[in-house]
Amino acid sequence: MLYLDRPAWPSRGRLWSHLISDVSYAELHAFAEALGAPRRGFDRDHYDIPADRFPMAVWLGARVVPSRELVRLLRGAG
Repeated sequence: MLYLDRPAWPSRGRLWSHLISDVSYAELHAFAEALGAPRRGFDRDHYDIPADRFPMAVWLGARVVPSRELVRLLRGAG
C-alpha cells in the first residue's frame, strides 16, 4: 500500500508531501514513476512530492494519512 501525508513541508518556495510504501521500494518507485515524480525526489525511504502532484497521487491510489502515521508505518515496514 502507498501512503502520503498532506503537503505541509516548505522547501524551495513550495509545500511538499512524503510518499511511502509499506510493501517494497519496487512498489514505491513504480508508483512514483506513474506519478511523474523524478528519481531525484527519492530520499532514503520516501519520495518528496510537491503539492501540485498531491491530487494525482491520491487519484492513483495513495492513501492520505497524518505525518505521524506515516512515520509509524515506515518503522513498522522496516
